[in-house]
Amino acid sequence: MTESRPRIGLTVGHMHADPTRPSFKSKTLQFVEEKIAAAIWRAGGVPIPILSLHDDAYIDASLAQLDGLVLQGGDDVAPESYGQRPLHQEWSGDPVQDAYELALLSRIIARPIPVLGIGRGAQILNVAMGGTLYQDLETQVEGAPTHRNWDRYELIEHAVRLTSGSLVHEVYGGRELLVNTIHHQGVRDVASDFIVSAVAPDGVVEGIERVDEEQWFVGVQWHPEWLDGSAQGGPHRSEGAPLFDALLRSVQNRRSRAQT
Repeated sequence: MTESRPRIGLTVGHMHADPTRPSFKSKTLQFVEEKIAAAIWRAGGVPIPILSLHDDAYIDASLAQLDGLVLQGGDDVAPESYGQRPLHQEWSGDPVQDAYELALLSRIIARPIPVLGIGRGAQILNVAMGGTLYQDLETQVEGAPTHRNWDRYELIEHAVRLTSGSLVHEVYGGRELLVNTIHHQGVRDVASDFIVSAVAPDGVVEGIERVDEEQWFVGVQWHPEWLDGSAQGGPHRSEGAPLFDALLRSVQNRRSRAQT
C-alpha cells in the first residue's frame, strides 16, 4: 500500500526568470528530473518535491514530514559558497540554488535524516560539511580526461574504484563500477566528516559518505537514476537502483528503531 511508503524529499532545480522565454515570461520555474523521481518510487519511496519558497517555516514544515532526502543534480555550485571566487565567469554557478540547498542541509545536520546526493548534490553535500570543489577538472587536475561532453552527454563513461569498507562497496559487493560521467566540477578537499567511497581512474573523488548511528550521508558524482538498464542508460554499465534501495533500507531501519 502506498500509504506505508516512506516520504522521500527531492530537491528542485531552478529555471530562473527569463524575459526571452516564450512561456512563463520573466517567471522563475522549479522542476524535478523525471527519472530521479521514478527511481525513488521504484525503490519503495514516495518522491516529494521540496520547493524553494525563501521561507524558513516552509522548510521546517516540509522536513518534519520527510523520512529521507535526495539532492538531485544540476548547475555548478558557486565558488563563493566554499570561500573562493570564480576563476572564469562561466564557472560562477548558481548561488540561489546553493542557498536553498544549504538551508535544507543545515537543518538536516541538526535533525538527521538519510540523504543521498547525486552529481551536484554530492558536491553541495561536501560544501555543506566544510569541503571545497574543483571549479574545472580539466584545467585544475593534471591528466584528467573529459568528465563531461555536451554533445555526447551521458554516453561518456568510466570506471570508479570503490573503497573497501564503504557503504557503496557493501551495496555493490565489488571493488569497481562502470558509470556515466556528466560533470566538469568535483570534490577537491573532502569535508572532515566524510570518507572517500569511490575514485575515478584519474584520482578524482567520485563518492563520499558518512554512515553511522547518527547520520547517513552518501554522495556520488555519477547519475544512478539514469543507469536503469535502458539503451540510453547503457545496459552494460553498473545498475543505479542499488543506491536508491540502500537509501530506503536506511529509512526503514530508522523507522523500526523509532518504533521500539
